Amino acid sequence: MNDLPTLPHSDAERGVDHAAGLAAAAPSLSAPAASAAPAPPGQVGLTVSQILQSPLKMTVIVLAILLAALAWSTQSKFQRLRLDMAKSLQKGEVANAETAATVRSVQELAKDLQAKVTLLENRQVEAQSQQLALEQLYQDLSKSRDDWALAEIEQVLSTASQQLQLAGNVQGALIALQNADRSLARSDKPQFITIRRAIAKDTDKLKALPSLDLIGVALRIDTVIAQVDTLPMLSDAKPALPAPAVKPKKFDKQGKEIAPAVAAAPTDTYFGRAQATWQAWTHEMWTEMRQLIRVRKVDHPEALMVSPEQAYFLRENLKLRLLNARLALMSRNEAAFRTDMAAAQDALTRYFDMRAAAPQSAQAMLRQAEANNVAIDMPSLADSLNAVRNYKSKP
Repeated sequence: MNDLPTLPHSDAERGVDHAAGLAAAAPSLSAPAASAAPAPPGQVGLTVSQILQSPLKMTVIVLAILLAALAWSTQSKFQRLRLDMAKSLQKGEVANAETAATVRSVQELAKDLQAKVTLLENRQVEAQSQQLALEQLYQDLSKSRDDWALAEIEQVLSTASQQLQLAGNVQGALIALQNADRSLARSDKPQFITIRRAIAKDTDKLKALPSLDLIGVALRIDTVIAQVDTLPMLSDAKPALPAPAVKPKKFDKQGKEIAPAVAAAPTDTYFGRAQATWQAWTHEMWTEMRQLIRVRKVDHPEALMVSPEQAYFLRENLKLRLLNARLALMSRNEAAFRTDMAAAQDALTRYFDMRAAAPQSAQAMLRQAEANNVAIDMPSLADSLNAVRNYKSKP
């Protein structure tokens, strides 16, 4: 047990010490009297009675007794007070230890709570971000069917406008405009009248364009490309014979065809058979003679001196020219188209035998393809697109 603190001397303690001093002094005061006049043994009772009869002495004795009792009572109370104070201090120390343990547990609990609060805050932030994403998704999904239809129409018209400007796909643009107008017609809402009016205006512009059969022209060019390897050239060893001349038919006044005169059949005589044999032999000889010597008029003599290797490259160059013309046709480049077509026809006329039927047919197809007007100013679908975008931008 810890030492108890010493209490300062109070007034009561000082009074007790004073009373004890007086009690100790009282016998010393009466001692001289007794020593001064020693009483005989037979006079003791008289002395006590005398003492009792003296009021001052009686008062001092009573006061000394009272002071002694008071001192004893005060000492007892003080001892009990010290014991109580010691118990109180022990209880205080125990309470302080328990308080310290409680404080440590509270601090640990506070740390755990802080960690949990931080985790909850992080989860709350994640929940808020997820909530914002869900709200955005809900707003996207909550769009009306008209908004989705307008967005789809805008995308279709934008694609059709690009194809119209780049590839001249008029039919595709018309189909896109018709589908957009059909979608708006199903909605049957008066606010779409402005958009439908713009679509109708663009449709009329496309329908007013001159017709151009790109597919037909491309097919003619492809046909000539496929025939280039079989076309006879002027430098070939055996040029193709010219096409036989067809005699014109004769008609009478009534419009009936006049049959050609039939030569009379030879007689069965020996002279007739000999004459027929001679004519057949001379005709065969004359035909062979004609094959030996052939006179032709060639505008470009260098075409007759083309070697087989050069002929191969000439044919390939002609194919490349025609392929370039086809690409220029699809891209609506009229200058490149006409340049390549003119070069292809010039090569065909310069190096190929134009008396044969195949080169003549190829040249005719190229002339038909070149006669088409490739350069056509294509209108844009800006009116329809602007009408759709203006409607979407309205609050």
